[in-house]
Amino acid sequence: MQLKMDVTALNAFLRSDFAQVAGMFEVIEAGAETVIRLRVDDSHLRPGGTVSGPTMFALADVGIYLAILSRIGPVALAVTTNATIDFLRKPLAGIDLLARVRVLKLGRNLAVGDCLIFSEGQAEPVARASMTYSVPPR
Repeated sequence: MQLKMDVTALNAFLRSDFAQVAGMFEVIEAGAETVIRLRVDDSHLRPGGTVSGPTMFALADVGIYLAILSRIGPVALAVTTNATIDFLRKPLAGIDLLARVRVLKLGRNLAVGDCLIFSEGQAEPVARASMTYSVPPR
């Protein structure tokens, strides 16, 4: 597997093309597994002191998107066409979340990725997501 974008390039892409959310996310590994950090703050919490479902969904979506871009290059118009997420357990409030992402299939028109989300430092995942993206002609 040859990467077209490394950690530095992926983080730069986030800052340039998704500046509105770039401060929330950080790519910390790229390769066979891509790892993305979500910096959890009070705006991500829901009543009951846990990270909200939409926040975890956003992490999975951004994480799988960036893992795909690491393989195809900076193709901003790759878009989500299908998404499934399972919330497995309550994330720890105030603890950053880590998404561990694998690209399962990278075809000519579609890419499929899988994501496990963890509260940093914890062994058990808090959510699992699977997403399919439409990849524009290259």
